[in-house]
Amino acid sequence: MGASPPTTIDPRSEAFRANREAMMALLDEVRAAEARVLAGGGDRYVRRHRQRGKLLVRERIDLLVDRDSPFLELSALAGWGTDDPLGGAMVTGIGQIAGVECVISANDPTVKGGTSSPTTIAKSLRAQEIALRNRLPVVNLTESGGADLPKQADVFVPGGATFKNLTRLSAAGIPTVTLVFGSSTAGGAYVPGMSDYTVFVEGGAKVFLGGPPLVKMAIDEDADEEQLGGAEMHARVSGLADFLAANEHDALRLGRTIVRRLGWRKAGPPPRGPGAPPRLDPEELLGVAPADVRIPFDAREVLWRVVDDSNFDEFKPLYGSQLVCGWAELWGYPIGILANNGILFSEESQKGAQFIQLCNRSDTPLLFVQNVTGFMVGTRYERGGIIKHGSMLINAVSNSRVPHLTLMIGASYGAGNYGMSGRAYDPRFVFSWPNHRSAVMGPKQLAGVMSIVQRAAATRAGRDYDEDADRTMRAAIEDQIERESTALFATGRLWDDGIIDPRDTRTVLGIALSVTHSAPVQGAEAFGVFRM
Repeated sequence: MGASPPTTIDPRSEAFRANREAMMALLDEVRAAEARVLAGGGDRYVRRHRQRGKLLVRERIDLLVDRDSPFLELSALAGWGTDDPLGGAMVTGIGQIAGVECVISANDPTVKGGTSSPTTIAKSLRAQEIALRNRLPVVNLTESGGADLPKQADVFVPGGATFKNLTRLSAAGIPTVTLVFGSSTAGGAYVPGMSDYTVFVEGGAKVFLGGPPLVKMAIDEDADEEQLGGAEMHARVSGLADFLAANEHDALRLGRTIVRRLGWRKAGPPPRGPGAPPRLDPEELLGVAPADVRIPFDAREVLWRVVDDSNFDEFKPLYGSQLVCGWAELWGYPIGILANNGILFSEESQKGAQFIQLCNRSDTPLLFVQNVTGFMVGTRYERGGIIKHGSMLINAVSNSRVPHLTLMIGASYGAGNYGMSGRAYDPRFVFSWPNHRSAVMGPKQLAGVMSIVQRAAATRAGRDYDEDADRTMRAAIEDQIERESTALFATGRLWDDGIIDPRDTRTVLGIALSVTHSAPVQGAEAFGVFRM
C-alpha cells in the first residue's frame, strides 16, 4: 500500500455539506419514484395477486438468485415522464443463479396484468442486448396478458424483435430459459416457444396463440383455458413444456437446476485478485460533485474513492489536463479510465484517442467518467484543428472493441457525450448519478442561440425585434431544456441503465465489469483513418 492520494475534499467544509445536501435531495426524488415501482399495481392488485396464491415479481427473483448475492436491477425507472406504467410492468437485471451471472427478465402481473407497453418492449430489448453482447444466459419469468391493446400501434412492430432476439441468443450458444407462471398469450406464447428450456407451473401457466374468446370468434369452437393451453396439456400433449412444476417455488427450483446443469463458464480472463477497498471513504462521494453542473470539480476525487486501494496510475498527467486518463483495478479487474475535468480541447482529444488505442492493444476494458460540456469552440480552436482532433477521439471510441462502461457524474453536453462513449456509442453499460444533466447544450446556451438566430432573422427581414417576446421565449426554452436534461428524464427513456447512489458506484461498476468478462475481452485490430 502506497501513500494516500492527495485529496482536497474536506467533509467539514461548507461546500461539501452543500453538495451533500443537494445530492441527498436528488436521491430522495429518485427513491420516491422507485417506491412507486416497488408498489407494483397498488394494494388492490397486489392483494388480488396474493389471494391467487402467487408470489410477487421480486419475491420470485429473490428465490431464483443465489442467497445473499446481489441483484443489479436495470432501468428501474424506465417510462418516467411518459404515460406508460413506471418501470414498464417489468423487472430486468443481472443476478447470480447457481454461481452463474444471468440476465433476468420478469413481468409484474400486478401492473395492468403485466401487459406490454412501449416502455416494456424497450426495456426487454435492452436486457436482451446486454445478454447477447456480454454472453449471459437469459432467464424469463413470464406472466403477461400480452400487448397493451390501446397502445398496439406502438408495440406491435418493435415487439417482434424480442422473439427474434431469443432465437439469435440461442443460435449464439447463449442459453435461454423461460419459467411460465401465468398467462403467456398471443405473441407472448412465442417466448417459451423460442426458448431453449421451459418450465410451466401446473394450474397457473396458460400459453396459447388465441384464448377462448378469440377461438370462439375465429372458428366458433368452445374451449376452456386448460384444454387450450394449460400447463399439463403442454407437458403431456403439445410438448411445449419441458418441465411441469408443482407450484411457483418448484418452478424456481427447476430454473436453478437448469442453470446449474449448463456448465457455464466465463470466456474472459479472471480478476487478478479480490481487490483492496479504496483508502478514501466512498461515503464522501455524496459531497464531491456540486449541484450546479457548471461548477467544475476534480474527477480524480471520484476515482480515488472507487478503484482498488485508491491506486490510479495517470497517463500524460501534464498534457491535456482537462481529460484525466490512466490505469487502475476494480475488484481485481484491470481497467483503463478516461474522466473529464472540463471541456475537451485538441490536446485532450488526441490524448484520449492514444489512450484508447493503448487499452485496445492490451485488451483492457475502458471506463468513461463523464462531466463534459463539449468540445471547445471559437476561431482560435477551429483554426487549431478542433474538428479533426475531436473526430479522432470519436473515431477511437467508435472502433474500440474492448468493453466500455460509462458513468455520468455531471454534465454531458453536445459531442462531448459522443467522445466519452455516450449511449449512442454502445457502451456495455451506462449508469448515472442523480445530478447528471444531458442535452445538446446547456439551457442558457441553447436559449441564447435561439435568440441570436431569431434576432438575425428579424434584422434580415427589416423587422423590429420584440424584446418582451424574446425574454418569454428564452425563459420557456430554458425551462424546457432544464426539464429534459435531468437524470430522471434520461433514465425514463433508457438513455442509461439506471440512476445509482454515488456511494454504490464501486459495487455497481464492479458487477458490470465482471459481467463483461463473461464474453471474451479483445481489443480492436484496426481503427478508421485518423485525420492528422
